[in-house]
Amino acid sequence: MSIHLECLSHTPLHGYFDPAPEVVAEVERVTAAARERVRAYHPELVVVFAPDHYNGFFYDLMPPFCIGAAATAIGDYKSLAGPLNVPTELAKDMTAAVLAADIDTAVSYRMQVDHGCAQALEELTGGLDRYPVVPVFINSVAPPLATLRRSRLLGQAIGRFLQTLDQRVLVIGSGGISHEPPVPELNGAASDVAERLIAGRNPTPEARQLRQERTVAAAKAFTAGDAPNMRALNPAWDQAFLSMLQHDLLAVDGLSNSAITRDGGRSAHEIRTWVAAFGALSAFGAYEAHQDFYRAIPEWIAGFAAMHAKPSA
Repeated sequence: MSIHLECLSHTPLHGYFDPAPEVVAEVERVTAAARERVRAYHPELVVVFAPDHYNGFFYDLMPPFCIGAAATAIGDYKSLAGPLNVPTELAKDMTAAVLAADIDTAVSYRMQVDHGCAQALEELTGGLDRYPVVPVFINSVAPPLATLRRSRLLGQAIGRFLQTLDQRVLVIGSGGISHEPPVPELNGAASDVAERLIAGRNPTPEARQLRQERTVAAAKAFTAGDAPNMRALNPAWDQAFLSMLQHDLLAVDGLSNSAITRDGGRSAHEIRTWVAAFGALSAFGAYEAHQDFYRAIPEWIAGFAAMHAKPSA
């Protein structure tokens, strides 16, 4: 048994509204290096911790965590669409192990994942189904949210389960650091927006196109400094968080939900995916982590980062 970790930010805006070519090239070089590490490691199983952006999970039933026993990517923005290669029996065993560790999680036999999951799989493995993969949804945009500590404990419970397998396992955390794109909130929403947040599955192509156009327009306004209601990126906060992952994982327990929103933005709660991935790694003992990239990229409305890690022993 062995474990390898790759964490990286995702963005739906790549190809729609990009930063300078040299920045895009730098991100692509970092991603290519991560993809080569994964190729050399040749995992037998992938566990990807990912958020959702009101594409697969809605307020009609919003769990804090959900393990996919079968899953399909919807193909929003430029991300891939189609089924994931989910080993159903293993996902069921993982769910049972997590519940036995007193961490409450849902299970789905019809999980829908969006770019938050699919982009990471494509960038790191070359597709959705190259390796067996268990997707783990972590609610990161729809209050009320579980604590960061619970995400760490979820990851550790999954890591202890992975220790029982005689497999090379890749764990992925996919999420932005500081960022606050125009994701709607249920509190105070107009009736049509509230209905979309409660039960907005499978929108028409026209509705999805309008949503994407609004996101691109928001990115352009944010980059131009003409979006006063969107919180600025916070590189100092981002670096402090990345340092916690690298040197003192337990320190993340002290980050309250209100402080994350205040300092990182409403969508900075996606750091839960990184915390869970590092939690899984920590179940294998001490680890060595490397920060491969960080840049505040306003065009993508994201503090954009990449890290990889493996056990010290």
